[in-house]
Order: sequence, then C-alpha cells, then structure tokens
Amino acid sequence: MIKRHFYRKRKKDIHENKQSADTDRLKNNLETNVNYFNKLTEQHPDLTIRSFRIGGTNIQAACLFMKEMVDEKIISEQILDRLMHNWDEFSTRETGFIQSDEIIHFIKNHVLSFYKLKVIQSYSEIFTHLIRGSTAVLVDGCDQAIVMATSKKLTTSLGPSETEAIVRGPQIGFTNSLEVNLALLRQSLATPNLTYKSYVLGRRTQRKASVVYIQDLADPELVKTVDQRIKEIDIDEVLDTSYIEHLIEDNTFSPFPQVQDTERPDRVAGALTEGRVAILLDGTSFALIVPVTFWMFLQSPEDYYTRWIPGILLRYLRYMSAFLSISLPAFYIAFTSFHQGLIPTRLAMSIAATREGVPFPSVLEALFMEVAVEVLREAGLRLPKSVGQTVGIVGGLVIGESAAQAGIVSPILLVVVAVTAISSFAIPQYNAGIALRYLRFVLMLFAAFFGLYGIIIFFLLTMTHLVRLESFGFPYLAPIVPIRTQDWKDILFRSPLSRTNRRPVTLKPQDPVRQKQ
Repeated sequence: MIKRHFYRKRKKDIHENKQSADTDRLKNNLETNVNYFNKLTEQHPDLTIRSFRIGGTNIQAACLFMKEMVDEKIISEQILDRLMHNWDEFSTRETGFIQSDEIIHFIKNHVLSFYKLKVIQSYSEIFTHLIRGSTAVLVDGCDQAIVMATSKKLTTSLGPSETEAIVRGPQIGFTNSLEVNLALLRQSLATPNLTYKSYVLGRRTQRKASVVYIQDLADPELVKTVDQRIKEIDIDEVLDTSYIEHLIEDNTFSPFPQVQDTERPDRVAGALTEGRVAILLDGTSFALIVPVTFWMFLQSPEDYYTRWIPGILLRYLRYMSAFLSISLPAFYIAFTSFHQGLIPTRLAMSIAATREGVPFPSVLEALFMEVAVEVLREAGLRLPKSVGQTVGIVGGLVIGESAAQAGIVSPILLVVVAVTAISSFAIPQYNAGIALRYLRFVLMLFAAFFGLYGIIIFFLLTMTHLVRLESFGFPYLAPIVPIRTQDWKDILFRSPLSRTNRRPVTLKPQDPVRQKQ
C-alpha cells in the first residue's frame, strides 16, 4: 500500500509538471502568444509589443521588448528594418515562399547578425530575457522565438549620489529621467515579479510617476494603501517627490519624516526585497520608500557592504551621534544653570573660570552659537561648492574665536557646539538630520526652564509621540515597539549576512524567508 501511495503521488507530480510545462510552452498561433504577453502589460507597462509583417510575405510577426531597458536604435535599424524589408530570397526559391515553420531558422542564419542570439520555446524564459534588456521576435505559425541582446548601456552616463556618499558599494545614483531610473531598478532586480503602476500627477505639470514593488513580496494591503493615496493627490503642480511625500504621509504635523527619500538604486532595491514600496517621479533623482521606521534613517547602505563587526560599531556610533546632536547643548545648559553640584569639582572650576566675564546666561550664549552654526551651514549649502565648504569652515573658526575673545561666549561652549555640529553630520539621512537639529532648540528651552527634569519631560513626550506615530499603518518604532525580537538582528545589531535569513515580520511579507539556513 505504501509503495502504491508513493507511486500514485509520483505519477500525479509528473502529470502536474507536464501540464505546467505545456502551459509555459509557446503556441503556433501568434495571436495566442501576443495575448499572453498583453496580459503582462498590466503589471509591466514598459513591455512594448510591435506587430508587423515579414517583408515580401503575408506572415505576421511581433517584436517584444522593455522600452526602458533596450536601445531603440538597434531595434529599429538592425531588427525591424531587416525583418520588414522585401527579401529576394523568398521569390527565388524553387519551392516558393519559405514556410512559417522554417522562417525562424532562416532569420537566425541569414537575416539577423547578432552575436548573442538564442531560440527559445517557453514564455517564462522569454520574459526573463526581456527584463534583462533583450528583444524577442515571435512569428505566426511557429512555436519558437528568437531572443537577442539589445540592452542599453546606462552606467556610462550615470554619476554617484551627491547626498548619500559611501566608500564601498555601487557608485551610481538616480537621474532626473523616470525611464532611466526604472531601468536601473530592473538591472538591480532582474525578477519577473518586479511590478510598477503608472500615474500622471499634477493638473498642470502632468508629471509621470510610478509605484514600484515586488508582487510576490509586498503586502497587498500596503500596495492598495499607497495606490489609494497617490490617486487622491489633486494639485496643480508636482515638481518633486517631496510634494508627494507631504501629501501622502500619515501625520503632517510630526517633525519626524514618515517617508524615506534616497538617490541610491541599491537602497531602493534593498527596500523592495524586504517587502516595501518605492515611488518614483519623472524630473527628479529622489525616490521615496514606504513604509519606514525611525531606525532606517540611522542606517547606511554601507552597513551591508562591510563585515558585520565593523557594521555594528558604525551603527552604534551613529546612534550615539544622533543622541549627542540633539541633547549635548541642553545638558550643558542644565548642568551650568541648575545642577552644578553634579559636575566633578575640577571640571566645575574649569567651566566657572572659562565663563568668568561672560555677560549672558548659558541658554542665551548656547542659542547664539547654535543659530550662528545653522546660518553658516545654510550659507555653505547655498553658495557654489568651490567656496561653500571654505565659508563654512573659515566662518565657524573666525566667529567662534572672535566671540570667545570678545567674552560673549565661553571656550567650553565652543567645544560643545563643535561636537554637536560634527555629530549631526554623522546622520546619513538629511531629513532626519533636520528633524533632530531643530528639536535640539526645543530641548534647549526645556533645559533652560526646568533643568534635567525638563530634559526628561522632553524625552518622555517625544517617545510618546514616536510610539503613537505610524508610517502607512505600520508602527514607526518597530520592531522595538511593538516588540519583534526576530527583527532585532538588523536594528540593535548588524548580524552576519548568513544569520539574516528572514524578512522583517512587521512588514507582513508574503514570502518571509530571505535565504535558507
């Protein structure tokens, strides 16, 4: 009985595999084959089907390609022009016109001169070649297709990301062209399940936008939510993805960003493979990633290109830098104004000596220096690059030294402000850095009025807000709140890649397994 059971099961599996293979095989009818690929255009709008007639015959054919991935000049001149041209060979053969079942071999051997050329018989294999930049030719009456390499060379015209520089890893950033950016994602993720939906945003700007996700990974409810919020945008102009960010985020009045923006294709590809969704807009090099967590803004793509031990150290260094960038001036104000007894005696005497002659209370001198640093930072960004950095460095040194010599601020405060400014530069994401920089001023006021109690109150209020905050319905502090210990491998730690075998549970991915143990 056991043998009979396994025999029947094996026979059933063989039958199902055979049926699957028959379903995936090209048919002799061109219309049937074209209809199969027409259904795929719903998920892949860049899939282009060009129907034509073989030159000198009544045989119908079709040319298939992904328009963002291919060189259209090669397709026009070396494929369509040669196939649609009137062939004398058809009329000189003694047997008359070439039969449709022979024409594939005739095209391969006598018409097309591509070095990389294959004859394929399955739908799935054809589509796999299409998303890698190849072009397929289907002929009516033939159950085979010719596939040739026609991919476009993109890397020659691309430069590195200006806002997210790294030492090791891909040195390629997005461009202002939506088609090029989609092609970059297809090169990074050569999977048939990479899907995107097209939109036109802005009543007057009419900008093309795309929502990109991996169909068998992303949570369908997440995709539905993103699609709904994008469709609800009704505004005259959408000039940048920041417009989309402001219109689709959950809490407009929160100082913390709930959408991540990036110029790096590898960061977007990594987010898509986790089950997230990306939004791209024509005319800008910044893409959006949703949903996000607070910890994503303190991570860099370089964390995954270095070994796991340095990755852990760099990640905790950023956590410490983020804490210092928001709290160090507030602690200076609290200790010097309210809690001098908590400072070691020698350090207290040193601080008192440096503050001798300063006419302002610590909160005013701290606010003065912080505002001066922010003005210099903003001036350095707006000036040309050749002089911007020089103005920032020289201006900071001159103003700081002059203020100390004039007795307006104390030298110890200059050290505090300098450490705070340098710590803020260690935050990888510009938007997150801005949020922490301006929350720093609020914390300074809390410290000026209530001392250390004010700092504690501020952090309690901030944590309460972060716990309640969501990004597209997903907790902002996940996986810490709510607790998802299985996701801590990539938050509190940077586990070895061999140990990171599951996708974040919080995202509810359809396929939770990233790699087999």
